[in-house]
Amino acid sequence: MTPAEHAQLALLLEVAGTPKPGNVDRDRDFPDLRFEHFLAGSIGSGAGLRAAETGTSVGEAFEEAVADMSQQSGGNTQFGALCLLVPLVKATAADTCSPESVSKVAEGTSAEDAVGFYRAFDHVNVFVDDPPEGADEFDVRRGSDAIPTVREAGLTLYDVMELGADEDGIAHEWTNGFERTFEAGERIAELDGSLSGRGARVYLELLAHEPDTFVAKKYGKKTAESVRVRAQEALQEVRKGDPELLHAFSDSLVEDGINPGTTADIVAGGLFVALERGIRP
Repeated sequence: MTPAEHAQLALLLEVAGTPKPGNVDRDRDFPDLRFEHFLAGSIGSGAGLRAAETGTSVGEAFEEAVADMSQQSGGNTQFGALCLLVPLVKATAADTCSPESVSKVAEGTSAEDAVGFYRAFDHVNVFVDDPPEGADEFDVRRGSDAIPTVREAGLTLYDVMELGADEDGIAHEWTNGFERTFEAGERIAELDGSLSGRGARVYLELLAHEPDTFVAKKYGKKTAESVRVRAQEALQEVRKGDPELLHAFSDSLVEDGINPGTTADIVAGGLFVALERGIRP
């Protein structure tokens, strides 16, 4: 399989993993966001991922992937995951699937890549926190309206990610060698069982280790830390062979409307890394 195909498969395997507390999986739909929306989004993203594979710039390929991903009735399904997968695919196709090669791609982005990134926000409704102090003119929620300012400032896509790296887990990956993504890939490779099941297990492990930044932005850092502690407690019981607390934890997050989306995105990236390193479904 090609890197683009591995990226699509990673998206499919990520959403198929269950249980994933607070997120859609093959056993749980939300009222307005269903498992099938993620399947459709995974297929829709293919043209953009193939564009990244064949040398299209990161920004252009990302916008294409997001635009086509959004052509289903659920809206935004995999924006954050594609933000990781597009540079991973581009780096892997041109060189190797490694932190060094993807960092080279990320750091080599241009102002036009930033333009593509901003345009992607025109296609889907993405929850984004307020920009850092003094950076209102670069607020990604402005979408295409911010493009003249971005071009005038010569802001690259890597620069944009640096603006949010302290608070946003995806931006942090971009500016730190995709560290958690590769760690997730290594952990997935170590585990046994189905790849979707391994993805769900690593999702819980990541959630137990570090607060989810999407939860922190939407509900506050105290809530994100509480979710982390509860994930740790559920993981301890799972290690003892008792999944009861995990299922209760999952149900409670759904009831409260709390979805750790950044953690799921990193798992998708990790599944891609595992696939590229020879792990097969």
